[in-house]
Amino acid sequence: MRFHRNLVYAVVDGMDQIFNQEGYADKVVERLLKRDKRWGSRDRGFIAETLYDIVRWKRLYSEIAEVKPPYSRTDCFRLFAVWAVLRGHPLPDWKEFVQVPERRIKGRFDELSKIRKFRESVPDWMDKMMSEQLGEAKWEKEIHALNEPAPVILRANALLNSREALAESLAAEGFKCRFISACPDALELEERANVFTTEAFKKGSFEVQDAASQLVGPFLEAAPGMRIIDACAGAGGKTLHLAALMQNKGQLLALDIYPNKLKELKRRASRAKAFNIETRPITSAKTIKRLERSADRVLIDAPCTGLGVLRRNPDAKWKLKEGFVKEVCALQQSLLSDYSKMVKPGGKLVYATCSILPLENQLQVSEFLKSQTGREFTLEEERTISVSETGFDGFYMARLSRKAL
Repeated sequence: MRFHRNLVYAVVDGMDQIFNQEGYADKVVERLLKRDKRWGSRDRGFIAETLYDIVRWKRLYSEIAEVKPPYSRTDCFRLFAVWAVLRGHPLPDWKEFVQVPERRIKGRFDELSKIRKFRESVPDWMDKMMSEQLGEAKWEKEIHALNEPAPVILRANALLNSREALAESLAAEGFKCRFISACPDALELEERANVFTTEAFKKGSFEVQDAASQLVGPFLEAAPGMRIIDACAGAGGKTLHLAALMQNKGQLLALDIYPNKLKELKRRASRAKAFNIETRPITSAKTIKRLERSADRVLIDAPCTGLGVLRRNPDAKWKLKEGFVKEVCALQQSLLSDYSKMVKPGGKLVYATCSILPLENQLQVSEFLKSQTGREFTLEEERTISVSETGFDGFYMARLSRKAL
Protein backbone atom coordinates (compact mmCIF):
# COMPACT_ATOMS: atom_id res chain seq x y z
CA MET A 1 0.00 0.00 0.00
CA ARG A 2 1.28 3.45 -0.95
CA PHE A 3 0.33 6.16 1.53
CA HIS A 4 -0.73 9.65 0.41
CA ARG A 5 0.00 12.60 2.68
CA ASN A 6 -3.43 14.20 2.51
CA LEU A 7 -5.13 10.93 3.47
CA VAL A 8 -2.74 10.15 6.35
CA TYR A 9 -3.01 13.72 7.61
CA ALA A 10 -6.81 13.39 7.57
CA VAL A 11 -6.52 10.26 9.75
CA VAL A 12 -4.19 12.08 12.15
CA ASP A 13 -6.56 15.06 12.32
CA GLY A 14 -9.38 12.64 13.07
CA MET A 15 -7.43 11.11 15.96
CA ASP A 16 -6.92 14.55 17.46
CA GLN A 17 -10.63 15.37 17.21
CA ILE A 18 -11.76 12.05 18.71
CA PHE A 19 -9.09 11.50 21.37
CA ASN A 20 -8.38 15.08 22.46
CA GLN A 21 -11.53 17.04 21.58
CA GLU A 22 -14.11 14.40 22.56
CA GLY A 23 -15.53 14.23 19.04
CA TYR A 24 -17.79 11.31 18.13
CA ALA A 25 -16.10 9.05 15.61
CA ASP A 26 -19.03 8.84 13.19
CA LYS A 27 -19.44 12.63 13.06
CA VAL A 28 -15.70 13.21 12.78
CA VAL A 29 -15.41 10.76 9.88
CA GLU A 30 -18.43 12.31 8.18
CA ARG A 31 -16.80 15.75 8.29
CA LEU A 32 -13.38 14.49 7.19
CA LEU A 33 -14.77 12.78 4.12
CA LYS A 34 -16.12 16.12 2.90
CA ARG A 35 -12.67 17.76 3.10
CA ASP A 36 -11.61 17.08 -0.49
CA LYS A 37 -14.09 16.53 -3.32
CA ARG A 38 -11.37 14.87 -5.39
CA TRP A 39 -11.22 11.86 -3.09
CA GLY A 40 -12.69 8.72 -4.58
CA SER A 41 -14.40 5.83 -2.79
CA ARG A 42 -11.08 4.08 -2.14
CA ASP A 43 -9.61 7.23 -0.53
CA ARG A 44 -12.67 7.72 1.65
CA GLY A 45 -12.66 4.06 2.59
CA PHE A 46 -9.02 4.31 3.68
CA ILE A 47 -9.71 7.29 5.94
CA ALA A 48 -12.82 5.81 7.56
CA GLU A 49 -11.52 2.27 8.02
CA THR A 50 -8.07 3.29 9.25
CA LEU A 51 -9.44 5.81 11.73
CA TYR A 52 -12.00 3.37 13.10
CA ASP A 53 -9.28 0.73 13.39
CA ILE A 54 -7.00 3.01 15.39
CA VAL A 55 -9.90 4.10 17.62
CA ARG A 56 -10.85 0.46 18.20
CA TRP A 57 -7.33 -0.53 19.24
CA LYS A 58 -6.41 2.75 20.95
CA ARG A 59 -5.21 1.23 24.22
CA LEU A 60 -3.12 -1.49 22.61
CA TYR A 61 -1.52 0.90 20.13
CA SER A 62 -0.89 3.51 22.83
CA GLU A 63 0.94 0.96 24.97
CA ILE A 64 3.05 -0.15 22.02
CA ALA A 65 3.80 3.43 20.95
CA GLU A 66 4.40 4.49 24.56
CA VAL A 67 2.09 7.51 24.30
CA LYS A 68 -0.75 8.68 26.50
CA PRO A 69 -3.44 11.39 26.42
CA PRO A 70 -3.52 14.18 25.61
CA TYR A 71 -2.04 13.05 22.30
CA SER A 72 0.26 15.45 20.48
CA ARG A 73 0.40 15.40 16.69
CA THR A 74 3.66 13.46 16.97
CA ASP A 75 1.88 10.92 19.20
CA CYS A 76 -0.85 10.49 16.59
CA PHE A 77 1.74 9.77 13.90
CA ARG A 78 3.28 7.18 16.23
CA LEU A 79 -0.12 5.51 16.59
CA PHE A 80 -0.50 5.50 12.81
CA ALA A 81 2.97 3.95 12.49
CA VAL A 82 2.00 1.14 14.88
CA TRP A 83 -1.16 0.51 12.86
CA ALA A 84 0.81 0.37 9.59
CA VAL A 85 3.59 -1.89 10.92
CA LEU A 86 1.16 -4.38 12.47
CA ARG A 87 -0.71 -4.62 9.18
CA GLY A 88 2.43 -5.11 7.17
CA HIS A 89 2.30 -1.79 5.30
CA PRO A 90 5.72 -0.25 4.54
CA LEU A 91 5.99 3.26 5.96
CA PRO A 92 6.88 6.11 3.58
CA ASP A 93 10.15 8.01 3.86
CA TRP A 94 8.62 10.99 5.66
CA LYS A 95 10.07 12.94 8.56
CA GLU A 96 7.14 11.79 10.75
CA PHE A 97 8.27 8.17 10.41
CA VAL A 98 12.02 8.50 10.86
CA GLN A 99 13.50 5.63 12.87
CA VAL A 100 10.23 3.81 13.56
CA PRO A 101 11.27 0.71 15.59
CA GLU A 102 9.42 -1.94 13.61
CA ARG A 103 10.94 -4.94 15.41
CA ARG A 104 10.15 -3.41 18.81
CA ILE A 105 6.55 -2.72 17.73
CA LYS A 106 6.05 -6.35 16.75
CA GLY A 107 7.74 -7.59 19.90
CA ARG A 108 5.58 -5.39 22.15
CA PHE A 109 2.49 -6.60 20.29
CA ASP A 110 3.38 -10.23 20.98
CA GLU A 111 4.03 -9.42 24.64
CA LEU A 112 0.86 -7.38 25.25
CA SER A 113 -1.34 -9.84 23.36
CA LYS A 114 -1.05 -12.19 26.34
CA ILE A 115 -3.04 -9.73 28.52
CA ARG A 116 -6.75 -9.37 27.67
CA LYS A 117 -7.22 -5.71 28.57
CA PHE A 118 -4.44 -4.84 26.10
CA ARG A 119 -5.16 -7.55 23.54
CA GLU A 120 -8.83 -6.54 23.27
CA SER A 121 -8.08 -2.88 24.04
CA VAL A 122 -10.51 -2.03 26.86
CA PRO A 123 -10.28 0.16 29.97
CA ASP A 124 -9.41 -1.58 33.25
CA TRP A 125 -12.78 -0.82 34.87
CA MET A 126 -14.74 -2.17 31.89
CA ASP A 127 -12.71 -5.37 31.69
CA LYS A 128 -13.15 -5.96 35.44
CA MET A 129 -16.88 -5.18 35.53
CA MET A 130 -17.77 -7.23 32.46
CA SER A 131 -15.73 -10.27 33.50
CA GLU A 132 -17.49 -10.18 36.89
CA GLN A 133 -20.94 -9.75 35.32
CA LEU A 134 -20.63 -12.22 32.44
CA GLY A 135 -17.89 -14.54 33.65
CA GLU A 136 -14.37 -14.69 32.24
CA ALA A 137 -15.09 -17.11 29.40
CA LYS A 138 -18.21 -15.33 28.15
CA TRP A 139 -16.65 -11.87 28.31
CA GLU A 140 -13.60 -13.16 26.45
CA LYS A 141 -15.81 -14.27 23.55
CA GLU A 142 -18.03 -11.19 23.57
CA ILE A 143 -15.30 -8.54 23.60
CA HIS A 144 -13.42 -10.37 20.86
CA ALA A 145 -16.57 -10.32 18.71
CA LEU A 146 -17.22 -6.67 19.61
CA ASN A 147 -13.81 -5.75 18.21
CA GLU A 148 -14.73 -7.07 14.77
CA PRO A 149 -16.04 -4.48 12.25
CA ALA A 150 -19.82 -4.65 12.01
CA PRO A 151 -21.54 -5.66 8.75
CA VAL A 152 -24.00 -3.35 7.01
CA ILE A 153 -27.52 -4.70 7.58
CA LEU A 154 -30.61 -3.36 5.83
CA ARG A 155 -34.28 -3.75 6.67
CA ALA A 156 -36.57 -3.92 3.67
CA ASN A 157 -39.53 -1.58 4.17
CA ALA A 158 -42.45 -4.01 3.96
CA LEU A 159 -44.81 -1.08 3.34
CA LEU A 160 -43.19 -0.63 -0.07
CA ASN A 161 -41.41 -3.85 -1.07
CA SER A 162 -40.30 -7.33 -0.04
CA ARG A 163 -36.67 -8.03 0.70
CA GLU A 164 -36.51 -10.15 -2.45
CA ALA A 165 -37.65 -7.17 -4.53
CA LEU A 166 -35.24 -4.91 -2.65
CA ALA A 167 -32.35 -7.30 -3.31
CA GLU A 168 -33.13 -7.18 -7.04
CA SER A 169 -33.31 -3.38 -7.16
CA LEU A 170 -30.05 -3.02 -5.21
CA ALA A 171 -28.34 -5.58 -7.45
CA ALA A 172 -29.37 -3.48 -10.44
CA GLU A 173 -27.52 -0.56 -8.82
CA GLY A 174 -24.43 -2.70 -8.20
CA PHE A 175 -24.98 -3.72 -4.57
CA LYS A 176 -25.03 -7.44 -3.82
CA CYS A 177 -26.82 -8.67 -0.69
CA ARG A 178 -27.46 -11.92 1.17
CA PHE A 179 -30.54 -12.81 3.21
CA ILE A 180 -30.45 -13.28 7.00
CA SER A 181 -32.66 -16.21 7.92
CA ALA A 182 -33.43 -15.07 11.48
CA CYS A 183 -35.03 -11.81 10.27
CA PRO A 184 -37.63 -11.91 7.48
CA ASP A 185 -36.89 -8.37 6.26
CA ALA A 186 -33.09 -8.33 6.73
CA LEU A 187 -30.37 -8.14 4.08
CA GLU A 188 -26.61 -7.98 4.59
CA LEU A 189 -24.41 -6.17 2.10
CA GLU A 190 -21.72 -8.49 0.76
CA GLU A 191 -19.30 -5.55 0.65
CA ARG A 192 -19.34 -2.33 2.66
CA ALA A 193 -20.66 0.54 0.55
CA ASN A 194 -22.56 3.81 0.77
CA VAL A 195 -26.16 2.74 0.16
CA PHE A 196 -27.60 6.15 1.00
CA THR A 197 -26.98 7.36 -2.55
CA THR A 198 -29.13 4.60 -4.12
CA GLU A 199 -32.51 5.20 -5.70
CA ALA A 200 -33.89 2.46 -3.46
CA PHE A 201 -33.00 4.46 -0.36
CA LYS A 202 -34.35 7.72 -1.77
CA LYS A 203 -37.65 5.96 -2.46
CA GLY A 204 -37.86 4.69 1.13
CA SER A 205 -37.42 1.04 0.18
CA PHE A 206 -35.15 0.26 3.14
CA GLU A 207 -33.49 1.48 6.33
CA VAL A 208 -30.08 0.59 7.72
CA GLN A 209 -30.84 -1.40 10.88
CA ASP A 210 -28.92 -4.23 12.53
CA ALA A 211 -30.54 -7.64 12.65
CA ALA A 212 -30.73 -7.65 16.47
CA SER A 213 -32.63 -4.37 16.40
CA GLN A 214 -35.00 -5.87 13.82
CA LEU A 215 -35.96 -8.58 16.31
CA VAL A 216 -37.52 -6.08 18.75
CA GLY A 217 -40.65 -5.20 16.76
CA PRO A 218 -41.84 -8.80 16.29
CA PHE A 219 -40.92 -9.52 19.93
CA LEU A 220 -43.36 -6.76 20.94
CA GLU A 221 -46.06 -8.72 19.06
CA ALA A 222 -47.15 -5.61 17.20
CA ALA A 223 -50.17 -6.07 14.92
CA PRO A 224 -52.35 -3.94 12.63
CA GLY A 225 -55.04 -1.90 14.39
CA MET A 226 -53.30 -1.66 17.76
CA ARG A 227 -52.44 1.44 19.71
CA ILE A 228 -48.67 1.25 20.27
CA ILE A 229 -46.39 3.66 22.09
CA ASP A 230 -42.67 3.81 21.36
CA ALA A 231 -41.70 5.62 24.55
CA CYS A 232 -38.02 6.34 23.73
CA ALA A 233 -38.36 6.66 19.98
CA GLY A 234 -35.31 8.77 19.19
CA ALA A 235 -34.88 9.15 15.44
CA GLY A 236 -37.24 6.25 14.91
CA GLY A 237 -35.43 3.15 13.66
CA LYS A 238 -37.71 0.79 15.59
CA THR A 239 -40.73 3.10 15.17
CA LEU A 240 -40.53 2.73 11.40
CA HIS A 241 -40.27 -1.04 11.72
CA LEU A 242 -43.35 -1.07 13.97
CA ALA A 243 -45.28 0.96 11.39
CA ALA A 244 -44.46 -1.66 8.77
CA LEU A 245 -45.50 -4.50 11.09
CA MET A 246 -48.76 -2.64 11.72
CA GLN A 247 -49.26 -2.22 7.95
CA ASN A 248 -49.97 1.47 8.59
CA LYS A 249 -53.14 0.47 10.48
CA GLY A 250 -53.80 1.63 14.02
CA GLN A 251 -52.03 4.36 15.98
CA LEU A 252 -48.30 4.49 16.59
CA LEU A 253 -47.30 7.20 19.05
CA ALA A 254 -43.58 8.09 19.12
CA LEU A 255 -42.40 9.85 22.27
CA ASP A 256 -39.04 11.33 23.16
CA ILE A 257 -37.57 14.08 25.33
CA TYR A 258 -35.60 15.45 22.35
CA PRO A 259 -37.81 17.29 19.79
CA ASN A 260 -34.98 17.40 17.22
CA LYS A 261 -34.88 13.59 17.13
CA LEU A 262 -38.64 13.45 16.56
CA LYS A 263 -38.24 15.95 13.73
CA GLU A 264 -35.78 13.56 12.08
CA LEU A 265 -38.23 10.69 12.68
CA LYS A 266 -40.98 12.61 10.85
CA ARG A 267 -38.68 13.15 7.88
CA ARG A 268 -37.77 9.45 7.78
CA ALA A 269 -41.41 8.42 8.16
CA SER A 270 -42.38 10.57 5.19
CA ARG A 271 -39.75 8.87 3.01
CA ALA A 272 -40.84 5.43 4.25
CA LYS A 273 -44.54 6.18 3.60
CA ALA A 274 -45.32 5.36 7.24
CA PHE A 275 -48.51 7.32 7.84
CA ASN A 276 -49.80 6.00 11.16
CA ILE A 277 -47.05 7.63 13.24
CA GLU A 278 -47.74 10.57 15.52
CA THR A 279 -44.76 12.22 17.23
CA ARG A 280 -45.11 13.83 20.64
CA PRO A 281 -42.29 15.36 22.70
CA ILE A 282 -42.24 14.56 26.42
CA THR A 283 -42.35 18.04 27.95
CA SER A 284 -43.30 17.03 31.50
CA ALA A 285 -44.65 14.16 33.59
CA LYS A 286 -48.12 15.19 32.38
CA THR A 287 -47.33 13.84 28.90
CA ILE A 288 -47.06 10.33 30.36
CA LYS A 289 -49.90 10.85 32.85
CA ARG A 290 -52.37 11.58 30.03
CA LEU A 291 -51.47 8.27 28.35
CA GLU A 292 -51.82 5.98 31.38
CA ARG A 293 -53.54 2.65 30.71
CA SER A 294 -54.10 3.57 27.03
CA ALA A 295 -51.77 1.38 24.96
CA ASP A 296 -52.01 -2.20 23.72
CA ARG A 297 -48.23 -2.27 23.49
CA VAL A 298 -45.45 -0.08 24.90
CA LEU A 299 -41.82 -0.27 23.83
CA ILE A 300 -39.16 1.10 26.19
CA ASP A 301 -35.99 1.07 24.12
CA ALA A 302 -34.09 2.45 27.09
CA PRO A 303 -31.02 4.68 27.13
CA CYS A 304 -28.06 2.45 28.01
CA THR A 305 -24.29 2.09 27.98
CA GLY A 306 -24.34 0.73 24.42
CA LEU A 307 -21.97 -2.08 25.40
CA GLY A 308 -23.62 -4.35 22.85
CA VAL A 309 -22.80 -2.08 19.90
CA LEU A 310 -19.12 -1.30 20.52
CA ARG A 311 -18.19 -2.70 17.13
CA ARG A 312 -20.25 0.11 15.55
CA ASN A 313 -19.19 2.75 18.10
CA PRO A 314 -15.66 1.77 19.21
CA ASP A 315 -15.01 5.24 20.61
CA ALA A 316 -17.65 4.53 23.27
CA LYS A 317 -15.06 2.36 25.02
CA TRP A 318 -13.08 5.51 25.75
CA LYS A 319 -15.97 7.91 26.34
CA LEU A 320 -17.87 5.69 28.80
CA LYS A 321 -17.02 6.24 32.45
CA GLU A 322 -17.59 3.76 35.26
CA GLY A 323 -19.86 6.18 37.11
CA PHE A 324 -22.21 6.41 34.12
CA VAL A 325 -23.28 2.79 34.59
CA LYS A 326 -24.85 3.60 37.96
CA GLU A 327 -26.50 6.73 36.56
CA VAL A 328 -28.02 5.00 33.54
CA CYS A 329 -29.29 2.08 35.65
CA ALA A 330 -31.15 4.54 37.88
CA LEU A 331 -32.66 6.18 34.79
CA GLN A 332 -33.72 2.82 33.34
CA GLN A 333 -35.50 1.86 36.56
CA SER A 334 -37.28 5.22 36.59
CA LEU A 335 -38.41 4.78 32.98
CA LEU A 336 -39.70 1.28 33.67
CA SER A 337 -41.68 2.53 36.66
CA ASP A 338 -43.15 5.57 34.89
CA TYR A 339 -43.64 4.40 31.29
CA SER A 340 -45.09 0.99 32.18
CA LYS A 341 -48.16 2.83 33.44
CA MET A 342 -49.11 3.57 29.82
CA VAL A 343 -49.83 -0.14 29.23
CA LYS A 344 -53.51 -0.90 29.50
CA PRO A 345 -54.74 -3.92 31.51
CA GLY A 346 -54.13 -7.01 29.37
CA GLY A 347 -51.57 -5.13 27.29
CA LYS A 348 -47.85 -5.82 26.93
CA LEU A 349 -44.56 -4.02 27.47
CA VAL A 350 -41.14 -4.68 25.98
CA TYR A 351 -38.06 -3.35 27.74
CA ALA A 352 -34.99 -3.38 25.48
CA THR A 353 -31.37 -2.22 25.53
CA CYS A 354 -28.41 -2.46 23.18
CA SER A 355 -26.28 -3.64 26.09
CA ILE A 356 -24.92 -7.02 27.19
CA LEU A 357 -24.54 -5.93 30.82
CA PRO A 358 -26.89 -7.87 33.15
CA LEU A 359 -27.08 -4.83 35.48
CA GLU A 360 -28.97 -3.03 32.71
CA ASN A 361 -30.99 -6.03 31.61
CA GLN A 362 -32.15 -9.05 33.60
CA LEU A 363 -31.43 -7.37 36.94
CA GLN A 364 -33.43 -4.27 35.95
CA VAL A 365 -36.47 -6.35 35.01
CA SER A 366 -36.17 -8.42 38.17
CA GLU A 367 -35.99 -5.26 40.29
CA PHE A 368 -38.99 -3.74 38.49
CA LEU A 369 -41.15 -6.83 39.04
CA LYS A 370 -40.57 -6.51 42.79
CA SER A 371 -41.79 -2.90 42.83
CA GLN A 372 -45.35 -1.79 43.52
CA THR A 373 -45.94 -0.91 39.88
CA GLY A 374 -44.18 -4.03 38.66
CA ARG A 375 -46.41 -6.36 40.66
CA GLU A 376 -49.11 -5.79 38.04
CA PHE A 377 -46.85 -7.35 35.41
CA THR A 378 -45.70 -10.87 34.59
CA LEU A 379 -42.53 -11.71 32.68
CA GLU A 380 -43.52 -13.64 29.53
CA GLU A 381 -40.16 -14.00 27.83
CA GLU A 382 -36.69 -12.48 27.82
CA ARG A 383 -34.00 -12.81 25.21
CA THR A 384 -30.31 -11.93 25.19
CA ILE A 385 -28.64 -11.54 21.80
CA SER A 386 -24.99 -12.57 22.00
CA VAL A 387 -22.58 -10.93 19.56
CA SER A 388 -20.23 -13.92 19.56
CA GLU A 389 -23.04 -16.44 18.99
CA THR A 390 -25.17 -14.62 16.40
CA GLY A 391 -22.94 -12.10 14.65
CA PHE A 392 -25.64 -9.53 15.41
CA ASP A 393 -25.27 -6.56 17.76
CA GLY A 394 -25.54 -7.31 21.46
CA PHE A 395 -29.13 -6.80 22.62
CA TYR A 396 -31.53 -7.62 25.42
CA MET A 397 -35.31 -7.63 25.37
CA ALA A 398 -37.95 -8.66 27.89
CA ARG A 399 -41.70 -8.88 27.23
CA LEU A 400 -44.02 -8.34 30.19
CA SER A 401 -47.81 -8.56 30.26
CA ARG A 402 -50.03 -6.43 32.48
CA LYS A 403 -52.72 -8.25 34.40
CA ALA A 404 -56.21 -7.83 32.99
CA LEU A 405 -58.90 -6.24 35.15
